[in-house]
Amino acid sequence: MSGLETELRAAVRGEVGFDVTSRALVTMDASNYRRVPQGVVAPADADDVAAVLAVCREHGVPVVARGGGTSIAGQATGTGVVLDFTRHMNRLVTLDPEARTAVVQPGLVLDRIQEAAAPHGLRFGPDPSTHSRCTLGGMIGNNSCGSHSVAWGTTADSVRALDVITARGRRLRLGQGWAGAPDGLRELVDGELARLRTGFPELPRRISGYALDALLPERGADVARSFCGSEGTLGVLTEAVVRLVEAPRARALAVLGYADESAAAEAAAGLLPYGPLTVEGMAADLVPSPAALPRGTAWLFVETGGESAGEARARAEAIVRAADVVDALVVTDPAGQRALWRIREDASGTATRMPDGTEAWPGWEDCAVPPARLGPYLRDFRALLATHGLRGTPYGHFGDGCIHVRIDFDLLSEPGIVRFRRFSEELAELVVAHGGSLSGEHGDGQARAELLPRMYGPEMVGLFERAKGVWDPDDLLNPGMLVRPAPLDAGLRFFVLPREPVDVAFGYPSDGGDFSAAVRRCVGVAKCRTTSVSGSAVMCPSFRATGEEQHSTRGRARLLHEMLAGEVVTDGWRSTEVRDALDLCLSCKGCRSDCPVEVDMATYKAEFLHHHYAGRVRPAAHYAMGRLPVWLRAVSRTHTARLVNALARLRPFAQVAKRLGGIAPEREIPRVATRTFSRWWERRRARGTSAPGDLVVLWPDTFTEYLSPSVGRAAVRVLEAAGLRVALPPTVRLAKAPVGDGRTVALDPLSLLRGRGRVCCGLTYVSTGQLDRARAVMRRTLDLMEPVLETDAPVVVLEPSCAAALRTDVPELLHDDPRAARLAAKVLTFAETLECHAPDWTPPRVDRPVAGQTHCHQHAVLGDAADRRLRGAARLTGELSGGCCGLAGNFGFEKGHYEVSAACAEEQLLPSVRDAPDGTVVLADGFSCRTQLEQLAGVRGRHLAEVLAAALEGEEGNDPEDGR
Repeated sequence: MSGLETELRAAVRGEVGFDVTSRALVTMDASNYRRVPQGVVAPADADDVAAVLAVCREHGVPVVARGGGTSIAGQATGTGVVLDFTRHMNRLVTLDPEARTAVVQPGLVLDRIQEAAAPHGLRFGPDPSTHSRCTLGGMIGNNSCGSHSVAWGTTADSVRALDVITARGRRLRLGQGWAGAPDGLRELVDGELARLRTGFPELPRRISGYALDALLPERGADVARSFCGSEGTLGVLTEAVVRLVEAPRARALAVLGYADESAAAEAAAGLLPYGPLTVEGMAADLVPSPAALPRGTAWLFVETGGESAGEARARAEAIVRAADVVDALVVTDPAGQRALWRIREDASGTATRMPDGTEAWPGWEDCAVPPARLGPYLRDFRALLATHGLRGTPYGHFGDGCIHVRIDFDLLSEPGIVRFRRFSEELAELVVAHGGSLSGEHGDGQARAELLPRMYGPEMVGLFERAKGVWDPDDLLNPGMLVRPAPLDAGLRFFVLPREPVDVAFGYPSDGGDFSAAVRRCVGVAKCRTTSVSGSAVMCPSFRATGEEQHSTRGRARLLHEMLAGEVVTDGWRSTEVRDALDLCLSCKGCRSDCPVEVDMATYKAEFLHHHYAGRVRPAAHYAMGRLPVWLRAVSRTHTARLVNALARLRPFAQVAKRLGGIAPEREIPRVATRTFSRWWERRRARGTSAPGDLVVLWPDTFTEYLSPSVGRAAVRVLEAAGLRVALPPTVRLAKAPVGDGRTVALDPLSLLRGRGRVCCGLTYVSTGQLDRARAVMRRTLDLMEPVLETDAPVVVLEPSCAAALRTDVPELLHDDPRAARLAAKVLTFAETLECHAPDWTPPRVDRPVAGQTHCHQHAVLGDAADRRLRGAARLTGELSGGCCGLAGNFGFEKGHYEVSAACAEEQLLPSVRDAPDGTVVLADGFSCRTQLEQLAGVRGRHLAEVLAAALEGEEGNDPEDGR
């Protein structure tokens, strides 16, 4: 250990991390910049903060305070010691409803104070789009705002008092008045009154620079307010007293459609006299599907409040009448409002990928001009983009004149970086010409601080430097920010990545085949760091279970970035740090849909494991569960299956088997079916049982075939009842063989052991990173499926994880084989098949409530709209929960994963089942979900096909032909 690390470990009670993982996780925030720290400290309390400052001061090492790490200008990165407040100093200390105040620690996430205040009819006013993971300390440091600032102002407007420790160890209580101010600050202000009275533009979103004008005597010498927005450069916040505001009892959302962006921008200021809570703007470029929005190509989201739903709606309708719009919509349903707001909140992520896939980046994320100047400013801004050959889609707080935008800068090449600088300089001049602020919400950081002289002039910037000297004479706190800043084009995080594409197995079609580009998708908005999920959301179950950054999607992406950079993580694909971070990734694919930029960590994990274990012995679980189709086929004979099941019930044998197979000792080994689904099908076909109608090919996935044949039998019954003719894929390749004719040829024992002659999606090989074997299995499958590919028959897949693999993993892994895409296009879920190929069929009425969980792969890849409609038609009422069951294929069975697996199940799935009323149908289309329910709750979940089949036959309970 270095002397610094040794002294910090001796001085603080919180965690001290100088290891590779701890450092790699905080090299970046949500900005374009990257700095490698010496170490990270998670202080336990204010005494720890003081101790860290004392040790670092003695060693001359800078200190950076970090909250959620969502800063977009680079303020949350540093080369010294990073203070992580989210681990321990994250409490809501007190909440006083009568005084409408709360005492908070800097690491408290904004949503936690909102949840605590809501029962009292109160809330914290500012609410950035990152409200589910940004911290109060970070909001105070950046003077954050959010969509409701037209009603409740910035964070500075909500601060009453701040407890701060200076770099030299003084503990100050900042408020209004000079009592808690550092020595010399009042004298500095008294000597510059004229400059402070005239040197700041008057506009609602002026965040740039230090707010020294708050120290004027006519403004009450508000030292606490002046500290807001100082970006951790003046002192370290340890506690804050904040003001709460009364929340409207009811809200309505008026969505106003305009012909274009300029029309929306020019209309925004005119709506302010109506007292809206928000006036947010965005254009069609950022809307995945405008179907839910009124006609137009740009929209204003104008929220109104009232004591009743009628009053809120009346205010919204008054705004609609006053606005000159193409079309308008007033939404009063809370769920409908949340769905619309999600479009706006995800814009900071979705804006990083343009419709053609081009990458776009922050850097000029939040300039602000007087609201009345917004329309002309946007026209000039668009013209400047065109002059430099750049593209960007503005959106944001139109009512405050604050614009967010991601621009397709080329930050990977020298010419591109030169253009980035030139554009930045010219845009700064443009903002100033319109009377604006370089930053209107996210702070200056490294992105804009170099250009502050263009906004304030050299004399005011010199005054900022003198103020910094009063607070922090040693320049210990967050150096390079705000004053004496680092160049805006230095330390760009992308520049350390490989210039040539990395040799990889997957095709990464959305990233031009470039693994580095895939990793760059994570821009750090940290939606994966939410501690709870709503609705059907899934991402990121392992982070919610552990609360550790390395187990979030962002944390893993950061480690992969550093692996490619090779500076912190130095052993590339062999890195144990990256392996350990990916170990608790459930491969749920939730990030593929829930992440605003569609990071696909399940694919990245498979890619990493493929390279990490190349030519090496793998963990036992990879051989046991990664090759599950081989072992199940080997024991699928009736007598062998019964023997295996009997041995699995013997404790000594089961313990040995689990130890050898790398299986968690807490797990029970699932029972193998004594009659496979295909064997049942062959006997049924031999009896001549078939149905006329359109042909559908039912995929006998590994789980249905060997572990849950009752699901396959039920699906056949329902599909045939719907008038469809069911067939199974050919079991051997026979050129032009009629589909499902059942012809087979004798297979030698070795071929049988390898699983040849049966279709397989390769899922278990992919999830364990055995990609060479997965490709071989997939190619054999495509060979077998060639006759099917020549027909119009859809391929019906009952297991959601297998359907997702066929739709995504197969074409992305076999990107050189056109048959893979043809097969993927044929894949339908059970519900989609009935909807598309039996549209006139009416399912039986079940008339029962449902509980359970939408399969994570169904949510992320397949979509569940058809399932919802089918359940509705069958009178299955209620909603399935989101999240992940936690078993996730092999994950929950692997040794060392049981606790996280169970914690994921306890988040939503198990409570939803426990709280369900009597008579509830527990739905679980995935084998993993059903197994988790059975092993953790003693509940039998059923596939939707089983429920409908039972209703068709008027029976309840187990399938009499289960055969297990």
